[in-house]
Amino acid sequence: MRIAVTAQGENLEAEVDPRFGRASKFLLVDSETMSFEVVENKQSLDLPQGAGIQAAQNVLSHKPEVVVTGNCGPKAFQVLRAAGVEVVIGAKGKIRDVVREYLDGKYKTAEEANVEGHWV
Repeated sequence: MRIAVTAQGENLEAEVDPRFGRASKFLLVDSETMSFEVVENKQSLDLPQGAGIQAAQNVLSHKPEVVVTGNCGPKAFQVLRAAGVEVVIGAKGKIRDVVREYLDGKYKTAEEANVEGHWV
């Protein structure tokens, strides 16, 4: 399973970034081997609005089955769910631990976004 995790660094010891749209990176982790790929999210960092949608499109191009993050706004949540991607929110700690905890059932799929968006 490919799991995309918002990341504050470039390896499995990095902390989960609590922000989805403005996370600087995503780690795409293979849950069977724990190998990973770093995906930059620079294009979303300075956007005045739409960072969540842009980040979601960036992540979706790498075909994850699950996205794990601390928080996710409504627009990004809608884009991810419309693509059939499971969204898990409330994650914190080292990415290696969070992936294991997800696989062990500690984290459940979110039913809705957990932060307000910036509607225009």
